[in-house]
Amino acid sequence: MSNLLHTPIEYLKGVGPKKGEALKKELNIYKYEDLLNYFPFRYVDRTIIHKVKDIPHIEGYVQLKGKITSIKETGKGRGKRLTAIFRDETGTIELIWFTGASWLIKTLKLNTPYKLYGKAKQFGLKWNISHPELEEIITNMPLETGLQSVYHSTDKLTKSYLHSKGIEKIIKNLLPQIKGQLPENLPDWIIRDLNLMCREEAIKAIHSPKNFDEAKKAQVRVKFEELFFLQLELLIRKQITQRRIKGYNFEQIGIFFNEFYENHLPFNLTNAQKKVLKEIRKDMQGGMHMNRLLQGDVGSGKTLVALMSMLIALGNDYQACLMAPTEILANQHYVTICEFLKQMNVEVALLTGSTRKKDRRILHEKLRSGEIHILIGTHALLEDEVKFKNLGLSVIDEQHRFGVAQRSKMWKKNDLPPHVLVMTATPIPRTLALTFYGDLDVSVIDELPPGRKTIQTRHYFEGSRLKVFKFIETEINKGRQVYIVYPLIKESEKMDYANLMDGYESILRRFPRPKYNVSIVHGQMKSEAKDFEMKLFAEGNTNIMVATTVIEVGVNVPNASIMIIESAEKFGLSQLHQLRGRVGRGAEQSYCILMTGNKLSADAKYRMETMVRTSDGFEISEADLKLRGPGDIMGTQQSGILNLKLADLAKDGQLVTLAREKARELLEKDSKFTEPQHQKIAIQLKKILQSKPNWSRIS
Repeated sequence: MSNLLHTPIEYLKGVGPKKGEALKKELNIYKYEDLLNYFPFRYVDRTIIHKVKDIPHIEGYVQLKGKITSIKETGKGRGKRLTAIFRDETGTIELIWFTGASWLIKTLKLNTPYKLYGKAKQFGLKWNISHPELEEIITNMPLETGLQSVYHSTDKLTKSYLHSKGIEKIIKNLLPQIKGQLPENLPDWIIRDLNLMCREEAIKAIHSPKNFDEAKKAQVRVKFEELFFLQLELLIRKQITQRRIKGYNFEQIGIFFNEFYENHLPFNLTNAQKKVLKEIRKDMQGGMHMNRLLQGDVGSGKTLVALMSMLIALGNDYQACLMAPTEILANQHYVTICEFLKQMNVEVALLTGSTRKKDRRILHEKLRSGEIHILIGTHALLEDEVKFKNLGLSVIDEQHRFGVAQRSKMWKKNDLPPHVLVMTATPIPRTLALTFYGDLDVSVIDELPPGRKTIQTRHYFEGSRLKVFKFIETEINKGRQVYIVYPLIKESEKMDYANLMDGYESILRRFPRPKYNVSIVHGQMKSEAKDFEMKLFAEGNTNIMVATTVIEVGVNVPNASIMIIESAEKFGLSQLHQLRGRVGRGAEQSYCILMTGNKLSADAKYRMETMVRTSDGFEISEADLKLRGPGDIMGTQQSGILNLKLADLAKDGQLVTLAREKARELLEKDSKFTEPQHQKIAIQLKKILQSKPNWSRIS
């Protein structure tokens, strides 16, 4: 890397010590290289100047030329704001600033020509623009033409004159200096195959493009580079794991698997389950360490596949464990697996935070002696005192709910790391699976067991409530049961609790005792009371369960045929799909009813339409990704793997796939980077690999 790019940022023309300190604190820009990698988030076509009178007919952002004719400061303290009237020859529009009023009032000039850029919004009959970008028009100085790069800034930076325009100015001071300073880090054959810009050309063009086409080409180059090195890193970590980390060799299927398969299997396996079991079996018998992700929609039979995998471990004289994120889910797995194995001589134990000390001591002894074959539990499995005789397989359910460091403790439970099978009922879009789990092998159960009917999903507004109540009554008269779920959002627990109780009261009035029995479950109840109510419902002693999202996972009631989700607009797509999966577990036709208010945002409408249109979890996850972005879907614990400045996994799926293909192709051609054109890649990768802990082992 050139010494120029390592030059401290304060030495750049137009920066200096004060602005340099602001850039360091606000944007982590310490040197020239950091500034080059601070990319614009959009471009403004400077050639288009709108008129105030045309604003009602323009969607989104507008660019105006005119003068500020009045300025007014109102409010005090945090409520202080600044308003101004901006006029051109066709009319006026109000400008509003909610922050920085004291500073702005000193800098704005009345009756002085300005060029303005911002997003116009309508309030009643009036239009205004909040926090517009303003540039004074200097007489006799020609207005700039072409595209203007727009950068994110902060209040503190703006006070140092490093608003978007200020950042653009210092970057333009740097660009002429970088000629020959940005060495290429992609091999010629990739640049040629994909018709990419060279690195230096792309960096210049992304900051100062001649037109939108050039800007797009520059973005593609930068995004591809980010994704290529990310995918290459993941593939190399996977190779390292497979090469260095030995796993237990399960040479035989074993008596436990065979006895269960031949005598106790409750129903025939689907072809998808058989395929996944073959993949798992192959992993565990090769002497290599298995690190596999098992994806499958709600009700696809992942637990059965996990159990049969555990039976292979047992048949080779090893123990197995299953770790779940909540006590409810751990209990559900325990009950399900005990039911599967009730006619077999297999010792299954449960360990959660609620397990009593006396019972823990006995469990720990039996675990160390090997008497316990399968241990099911929560985070309690990770405690130091939990020691196995010989743990051979660790199954982790809904693993994104566990922190990486927590999961790493599972590796210390035996001499060699146990085989790892990660399960998720949240279908993960391909772009995320290739990134967050790029170092795992992926298996997918994409087929539901025979006899399962597709859940019919309907969306109703509040005005149809009587119709919905009548439908509930009809289903209950058929002997079915009903869930009614209310949202619970931490920021407004009191309000949501009130909504839940109001709903519960209205259900009791419409479905009174003794003809009907109604359960209620929510987070403010004690565990014993919660478990008692759930047990009543599971055993068919109550017709309706009114609940918060505590029933999202862990409740399996095949007789429940209706899921009613109240205020469905408050839920994300993934959560709606998870809740829907609580029904449809028996042979009868099941229904999911989404109840919403009449006024819905565009996103909420899209979520309702998506849920009604499809029950395909993978399609829903793709739609969810577009709405929420990768960080929200995977959880903050997983987001550390990403260090993307420009690429967006929600929008750049094709580039993710392309980057992985080229990374794999490179490793097939020259896995040790011995060719001259690949040695710069090796240097870059070394930096990346040294800067991160190798969590890939327990992802």
